[in-house]
This record gives sequence, C-alpha cells and structure tokens, in this order.
Amino acid sequence: MKTRRADRLVDMTHYLLEHPRTLVSLNFFAERYETAKSSISEDLAIVRRVFKNRGTGDLKTYPGAAGGVYYTPMMGRQEAEDFVGRICEAVSDEGRVLPGGYVYLSDLLGDSAILRQTGRLLTSEYAGQEIDAVMTAATKGIPLAQAVASELNVPFVIVRDDAKVTEGSMISVNYLTGSSKRVEKMALSKRSLRSGAKVLIVDDFMKAGGTIQGMQTLVREFGGTVVGTAVFAEGRSNVRLIEDFTSLLHVETSPETKTQIKVAPGNFDARIYQKKD
Repeated sequence: MKTRRADRLVDMTHYLLEHPRTLVSLNFFAERYETAKSSISEDLAIVRRVFKNRGTGDLKTYPGAAGGVYYTPMMGRQEAEDFVGRICEAVSDEGRVLPGGYVYLSDLLGDSAILRQTGRLLTSEYAGQEIDAVMTAATKGIPLAQAVASELNVPFVIVRDDAKVTEGSMISVNYLTGSSKRVEKMALSKRSLRSGAKVLIVDDFMKAGGTIQGMQTLVREFGGTVVGTAVFAEGRSNVRLIEDFTSLLHVETSPETKTQIKVAPGNFDARIYQKKD
C-alpha cells in the first residue's frame, strides 16, 4: 500500500535508528513504501538534514546498484557537554563515596536513558572505523558495553574471572592489578571472539587500568586488535598503566578523609570533538 510522505519519514527514521551502521538499499525502502526511488531520495535528504542539525548522526548515501544509505550514530558537541554536565552534578554527592575511596555509580549505569546517551556519545569517536566487537569485564561494565555495542550494531563479549562449564573451552591470561599489585586471572570463551577481530574495550570505572590492560592482552591472545578503550569514569591513581583511553568523567576522592569528592568532565571533548576540529 502506498504510504504518505509524513508516515514514510517517521517509519524511515525509526528504521534507520534501529539499524545503525548498516547499508540499506533504496530498493528496500521503495518496496517497503511502494514509492519511487526518487521520492525515497528526497525523503532521505530531509532525514539527513534533521540528523545533521540535531547532532543525531551522519547519514550517507552511496550510489550504484550495490549502494544505499548508511546511518552512523553520533552526538553533537553541545549535547555531549550538557549530558556530561548533568552526570557530573549527579555524581558530585559525598554520599556516593564508598569505603576505600570508590564511588557508587550503579544507579546511573542502570538507567536506560543514561546508557543510551552514553552509548551514542562514546561511539561518536569511532565513526567510519571498523569494529567487530565490544569487550568488557564482568559485571558492572556489562550494561555499558551493551549500550555501546547496540549503537555500533556489533556483539559484545564478557570477560570473566573464572572458567564456566557453560562457556566451553576458554582462553585465559594472568594480569597485574594496578593498585594492589595482585596477580589475577581473566578468561574468555574461544567461541566468543573470532581470530583477528577489531575490538573496542569498554568499562565502567578505571583507576590504574590493570583490568583493562588484562583485556588488551586477552584480545592479542585471540590474534585481535584493540581499536580503542572507553570508560564511563576514571579515578585518581598514582600509577597509570593505561594512557590511551576516553572517559566521560574524572572522579577524585580525598585520600585523607575518603569522603570528599570532586567530579569534572573527562577527556571526551579532546578525544572526540577537538580531534575533529
């Protein structure tokens, strides 16, 4: 049944948002709405303009029989600054400081709206880059990794600290924690990640970076490549094992009182937006 333009625009926009980083042929939309491809091209021009003006993402059209339209999720700089500013305000509460100087973030990482925005913001750095999988360590990084993987339209894999019989054969590595200098082990099922995969590592909180360094080692054991590292928040640490990473927040707790907290935006602006200027 032929579809009115207003209806097409709504449905087309919804479809593109639900299928990021996927090449969709113009024939698909033409058949879906029983409309000429010329009309579909005009509709896509409208969607592209709105996406660009709103900072929703980039919509590219590729000509030819094998071409189509490709949507890449992004977040505009002003929206990102406003979003991170609200998160900083939410975290700047001394009641969030836990024993040992850790900070309670589970409520934020359990908020679906925050996760969606975080996923779109973090993936803005990787527009045009090929990524095969997102990796995180159990358990608090799982919701964040899922949000990022959803925007990238790739699977996410979970590294565990012990082997599970339900996972089959595992590859494991030993790594040194940055703060306590303990030797720990992490493992990943051989079925989880293909050899040579390009992997984005995501975690909820990083101090010294020992866990992330362990995941980087694990990726190499699979013959893969780490394309980047992103964390929701980074903490203060006298020892930093990881230097190349993107963070939304920088969180410091007083080493004396263990109760005072200082929160500021992380390095996301320099990593994502200044790099593009």
